[in-house]
Amino acid sequence: MLFLSFVSIVKTCLIIQTAFLGDVVLATAIVEELHAAHPDWQLDFLLRKGNESLLAHHPFIRKVWVWDKKHKKYSHWWQLCKQIRRARYDVVINVQRFFSTGLLTVLSGAGCTIGFDKNPLSFLFDHAVPHLIGAGIHETDRNHALAACVTRLKQAFKPRLYLPPEAQQRVAHWQQQGSYCCMAPASVWFTKQWPREKWLELLNRFPPGYRVYLLGSASDRDLCQWLKEHTTYPAVENLAGELHPLESAALMAGARMNFVNDSAPLHLASAVNAPTAAVFCSTVPEFGYGPLADVHFIIQTTEKLPCRPCGLHGHKKCPEKHFRCAWTIPVEALLQTLDE
Repeated sequence: MLFLSFVSIVKTCLIIQTAFLGDVVLATAIVEELHAAHPDWQLDFLLRKGNESLLAHHPFIRKVWVWDKKHKKYSHWWQLCKQIRRARYDVVINVQRFFSTGLLTVLSGAGCTIGFDKNPLSFLFDHAVPHLIGAGIHETDRNHALAACVTRLKQAFKPRLYLPPEAQQRVAHWQQQGSYCCMAPASVWFTKQWPREKWLELLNRFPPGYRVYLLGSASDRDLCQWLKEHTTYPAVENLAGELHPLESAALMAGARMNFVNDSAPLHLASAVNAPTAAVFCSTVPEFGYGPLADVHFIIQTTEKLPCRPCGLHGHKKCPEKHFRCAWTIPVEALLQTLDE
């Protein structure tokens, strides 16, 4: 009865996820769950500058707070902290495990604060939820454990992005040119990225009849251009840096297959239920960041490597200097997904 009484007066909730783009995409599952349980709640979201376009058209989110981490990071954090405190949220759900967002959660003055027990300030939260890795636990399951503190729902929701008409119109030109596949060959981390030579081999052996669109951010454009210039496959177009994330997701939604690393494009595909072939090099899907689309494939080495995984996140170079977790992934494994 105490819980039901609390729920009846709750009206505003802030979700905090200021990590990378893929993390924000996965956190949209919390938005879906909260709206399903409490459709009258007003939901707000705090993210890092650069990711705000993801949620600009989200029908369940009232306000998007933006933290600029690159310019006067801590000054901006303090301004945000004061503004969020004045907003007087009933619930704050912090998806991160860092001191800065933990302190913001505590200082928010919210009636109910929820976060993971690995946050250094979790002892000050009203609900400190165990952060578990392994045993088939997906990141959406971990996030569900946070939301369930106020929803009491039993199962995790999938992440979801809402594509505005202008995003769909932007990519219609490429979608109307026949059957196509998308490739997102880059990653922020070297050891999470299949080598460019392997991507080139995949392109050179690609079956005829498809157009291939190379996707990524502006920083990925050089890699994609190298692939376009060196491949013998005739129907390749470099769109890296030309599309914002929702436009990329719209294009991926209509693809025959989306070939991605363990990186943000994987989660974009999951959020629009697009067919996904996900390549895992130094990391493993057991960490909880695997694809969630109805049609998906996990591609990884079959070689038993004592060094894999070499960490929860990627590295700038292979610690063992051989990068066999990537080089031993056969191109055939990706090509077979088009038949299956």
